[in-house]
Amino acid sequence: MTEENYAGVFDRVKAIMTDGLVIVVFMFLASYIFSLFESVPDNARIIAFVFIFLLYDPIFTSLFGGTIGHMIIGIRVKRESNEQKNILLPLAIPRYIVKVTLGWVSLLTVSGNRKRKAIHDLLVGSVVVYAKP
Repeated sequence: MTEENYAGVFDRVKAIMTDGLVIVVFMFLASYIFSLFESVPDNARIIAFVFIFLLYDPIFTSLFGGTIGHMIIGIRVKRESNEQKNILLPLAIPRYIVKVTLGWVSLLTVSGNRKRKAIHDLLVGSVVVYAKP
């Protein structure tokens, strides 16, 4: 693939911002659903919100090749070794942890390599490509 097929910083940031809104909507929906019940244990609420915040990105990335934000922007997360395949969940989890931990710092490496890989992509062998029309 040529360098033009790999997503740059601007499209990645748009996807991250979109996902922030998606997470807020998911949390609002979870709160609304919990409000329909007379009594919901605090543990259930905590588990739901942790699940939404911590597992949304890894699960969507491994199952669908990207989050809702990625899909809206038109980019996908794939394996570097086979850009037709999604990354596996055991790789999507540390990818997300590093992405969140380093934040914007992780994106500093995107323009420094031919495949526009961020630090979290370098860690797990993933690439972010433009979706095929």
